[in-house]
Amino acid sequence: MKKWFENISGEISPKSRWSYALTMPVFLTFFSYLMIGPSFFSNWKTFTGGILLNGAILTTTFFIQSRINDSIIRRYSGLDETVKRIFVSVCSHAILSAVFLLLCAWLYVHFKLFGSTLTARTLFIIYVVNLGAIVLVMGIQESFHAIGRWRQQEVNKERWMKEHVNGQLESLKAQVSPHFLFNTLNSLSTLIAENPQKAEQFVDEMARVYRYLLQTNHSSFDNGDFGQLTTLQKELSFIESYGHLLKTRYGEGMKLYIHVEENLLTRRIPPLTLQLLVENAVKHNVIRVSRPLTIFILSTENDQLMVRNNLQKKTLTAGAEHLESTRVGLINIITKYKLLNEYQPTLPEPVVESNHEFFTVTLPLIA
Repeated sequence: MKKWFENISGEISPKSRWSYALTMPVFLTFFSYLMIGPSFFSNWKTFTGGILLNGAILTTTFFIQSRINDSIIRRYSGLDETVKRIFVSVCSHAILSAVFLLLCAWLYVHFKLFGSTLTARTLFIIYVVNLGAIVLVMGIQESFHAIGRWRQQEVNKERWMKEHVNGQLESLKAQVSPHFLFNTLNSLSTLIAENPQKAEQFVDEMARVYRYLLQTNHSSFDNGDFGQLTTLQKELSFIESYGHLLKTRYGEGMKLYIHVEENLLTRRIPPLTLQLLVENAVKHNVIRVSRPLTIFILSTENDQLMVRNNLQKKTLTAGAEHLESTRVGLINIITKYKLLNEYQPTLPEPVVESNHEFFTVTLPLIA
């Protein structure tokens, strides 16, 4: 008996087991009395036999319905799917309850168990009471489910904000580091002497880069939405300015190609995502005129964004500090998408691929 019970209830959630423990004793007594009649309480053998038989039937029914209910909750887990989840659950339980009740009635009538006086009216009363109990339990479960999801979303908001700030710090540290400023100002100094017009363009692009960083740093976190998400169009505009600084610094050793379908420009993306990926490519790879680093930012056939660069890795002695920074930046991007997945369950995670020729990151775009 114990093994049978474990096989049925092994995958049932603790919430369903508590529901079983609290509701089954009362409903079992009520169900047995209606199925058997007044003799249920007048004869101890009838009472014992009815409790054992009906207990087994109702326990099996309860845990089968609980498994189905848990499957429905997993399938329609989002807060925006609450109405659909309740509708599917009520319909499923109504059908299953009717089937199990008819089977139970057939069993009592066919074998004439316990001298039962079962009638169609009694069956209808049992069905209505059972359905009412199911609706009540579902209402309680939905309340706890909604509270749990709300609390989880609040936790995820805090995690998102932390990851967002960490990403901003990583990007800002890279941009304002003495090494970056030295190279940028050195490039600007050279341009001023050789090509004043190009130097003016360089200053404009540099201003756009820092303006975007500052705007992103001060973005607000709106209730119910991620205020930090930016449109792909804004992110690409920023990365073009950032790429201009890199191409001015590295000359023909650095190439950046961007081709994205116009209908995707209004999609959204965590800000500074592309900058982190471009920065990682620059840190990881050798950049020479004879061996140019080429970075592609392209839209894919399934409306995602692919960031790919040719692979020509630096040696490990080239700077372990940069390698560690790269790892943190990539993890930061993946973590952000995992948190976004809590709000949009159909959103896939970024895909990171690497072979002897290319390093590729495919990013989902958020509608």
